[in-house]
Amino acid sequence: MIFQVKKFNELATSELYDILQLRSEVFVVEQDCVYQDLDGKDQKALHVIGSKEGKIIAYTRLFDGGQYFDTPSIGRVVVDANERKYGYGHDLIKASIKAIYDAYENRTITISAQTYLIKFYSSHGFVITGEEYLEDGIPHIRMIKQP
Repeated sequence: MIFQVKKFNELATSELYDILQLRSEVFVVEQDCVYQDLDGKDQKALHVIGSKEGKIIAYTRLFDGGQYFDTPSIGRVVVDANERKYGYGHDLIKASIKAIYDAYENRTITISAQTYLIKFYSSHGFVITGEEYLEDGIPHIRMIKQP
């Protein structure tokens, strides 16, 4: 898989379409969650795009501290359902952490993790920092990774 990190204005129209389609396939259809994905924050984010054979199969968006949480953050973590068995989620998180370290001064990272993924994020050095809460009807927990 090949990773690219782009600002919003660097995304081609076809890339943006493919990203939004992937997010919709997973978050709206697969997870049966009706929510406002187009939240006006994509324009402020860095976009980590994972492609395989020319197709976008993995994606995250990153924010500097103060834009979403007090520290830099990773969100909209998504891997195409047909590609998850290859461990690309781990590659995606590693690429996202590296992109934050390259782009932002503060190296503490905050995420709002779906609770069923605690073990996954823990394997990348994230630790739970609060109580479980509902976000768009799905149980989440705040996790932080220290540098």
